[in-house]
Amino acid sequence: MTHSDMIEFKTKGDGDIVDLTDKVRSAVEKSGISSGIVSVCGIGSTVAVTTIEYEPGLQKDVPALMEKLIPSNVTYQHDATWGDGNGYAHLRSALVGTTFTTAVESKAPVLGTWQQIVFLDFDNRSRQRRVFVQVIGE
Repeated sequence: MTHSDMIEFKTKGDGDIVDLTDKVRSAVEKSGISSGIVSVCGIGSTVAVTTIEYEPGLQKDVPALMEKLIPSNVTYQHDATWGDGNGYAHLRSALVGTTFTTAVESKAPVLGTWQQIVFLDFDNRSRQRRVFVQVIGE
């Protein structure tokens, strides 16, 4: 059996981190699937989906790490192509990845005690965002 769902929300951009855990749990529950996998895919080339401990320290540390690894104040070839100044956002998305997949057991995503599913918006402005959730199993 397969179940698909779409989650929509607005972000602030500039490293905004949105906790999707409860919405993904709801999608899994709604699917009626008790055992299988769930994939969460961020739609967009300047976004990422992963897990972190969603707490104030990491909400600051993750953007700081990304700034050290892929600085926003550098001109990238993408910027020359499109003139939108967000080449760094595309590189950050490529580094982290746009999809997170985990097992489903007992009608819930399998996550550690302090592990939340998060959406990272690396773009340089706020946007309306969408995340596609697909649950596969029985």
